[in-house]
Amino acid sequence: MALLEDLKWRYATKKYDPTKKVAQEDVDKIIEAARLAPTSSGMQQFRVIVITDQELKNKIVPIAMEQQIVADCSHLLVFAAWDRYTEERIDKIYNYTTDERGLPRGRFKSYTDKLRALYLTQTAEENFIHTARQAYIGLGLAIAQAAELKVDSTPMEGFISEELDELLGLQSKGLKSVLLLPIGYRDEENDWLVNMKKVRNPKDNFIINY
Repeated sequence: MALLEDLKWRYATKKYDPTKKVAQEDVDKIIEAARLAPTSSGMQQFRVIVITDQELKNKIVPIAMEQQIVADCSHLLVFAAWDRYTEERIDKIYNYTTDERGLPRGRFKSYTDKLRALYLTQTAEENFIHTARQAYIGLGLAIAQAAELKVDSTPMEGFISEELDELLGLQSKGLKSVLLLPIGYRDEENDWLVNMKKVRNPKDNFIINY
C-alpha cells in the first residue's frame, strides 16, 4: 500500500520553493527509476537530461509557455527520445546486452533482423512516435520514485520541442525532446493546488471488466 499512499500524496506541483534543493542522492534515485523502466524490445530509446544551471533554466521558461516552475524547480529533467531507429542503434544495445550477459554477439540476430525489418522501413516520424512512447514509461516511474521520496514533480508537455532541441543541441545527439519533469519542493503558501482534493475518475467508471 505504500506506493498507493505515495501516489495519493503527489500532485502536479504548480509553485516551487526555489530555495529548496533536492539532494543529489535523491535525484540519482529518481533518474535510476527511469533508467530501469521497461522499454519496447529493451532498447531504452530515450535519455534523461538533467539541468541545474539557473541561467539555462531561465532560458527555457519562454520555451515552456512562460511556466515559472521551470526556473524555480530544483532540477529540470528533460526526457528525450531517439529521433529514429538505425541499424547502429539496434546493434549497439544488443551487443551491449550480450556482452553484459556473457553471451556471444549475434545471439539475438534473428530477433534484431525482425526489428530492422519493422522499424527501418518506417518514416522518421513513425519511428519517433514509437520511441517517444518509451519516454512516457520512464517518466511514470520517475514520478513514482519522486513521490516515494516526498519530492514534488510536475510532468509537462507544454513546451516548444523544436526550440528546446535547438537550445540543448539535441539534434547532434540524434534526440528529440518529449517531456519535461521539474522536481523540487512545493511552495505551500503560494501553490493554489496544494490543498485541493485529489480527484480521479471513480473506479466504476475507470475500470471496464469483461
